[in-house]
Amino acid sequence: MTTDPMTPDQVVTDPMATDPVVTNPMTACDRLFQEAFDALPLMAILRGFDAQRTVEVSRRAWEAGIRLVEVPVQSDAAVVALEAAVAAGEERGAVVGAGTVTTLDRVEQAVAAGARFTVAPGFSREIAEASLAAGLPHLPGVATATEIQQAQALGLNWLKAFPAADLGSGWITSMAGPFPTARFVATGGMGLKNTLEFLDAGAAAVSLGSALADPAQFERLPELIEHIDRKAQR
Repeated sequence: MTTDPMTPDQVVTDPMATDPVVTNPMTACDRLFQEAFDALPLMAILRGFDAQRTVEVSRRAWEAGIRLVEVPVQSDAAVVALEAAVAAGEERGAVVGAGTVTTLDRVEQAVAAGARFTVAPGFSREIAEASLAAGLPHLPGVATATEIQQAQALGLNWLKAFPAADLGSGWITSMAGPFPTARFVATGGMGLKNTLEFLDAGAAAVSLGSALADPAQFERLPELIEHIDRKAQR
């Protein structure tokens, strides 16, 4: 699966604005996230690990069936960890992205490291456009209706609901009404105990961090995946 940058047929000029807006309902962003989360609506976030541990937990996630791994790039060591995860992912055709992409420098670091997508804790048009221009699908963080509207104006329908545990699962349900095409990835304070609650509330996916790094929680991950699969078959 490739993540091609937006092509001319995906962008048209809005006569009421000077900036191009995305009008194609299925963008490169949509395809990457949709295909991965159709397989299993879980994403791994590996924050604060060294390169070796990042690769170890990434492989654990892939073996469990998780398609997308996010490595936040908040330090030089984190960039090295991202590079290691990207290399390990390439060996098995797995997709690794860069998280906490909050500056243009971090967009450039993500590109240089070979990341296949970017994630941010909040919405920034500048960061989103830079990621898309580099051919990287972008998952921006949103916590308000205003941020959702701004992100969707750029054609971004997959959005990171952050911080999800603080927002509550009811936030997902409430936002689905006015924004039916938005697909929320619940992130922040998510674990095995509340994943099903957020999926039942309408989240399209959930990002897990400590649940993958903690051996005790990871042992229970197959049980969670079994519940998810059963619900999907109903």
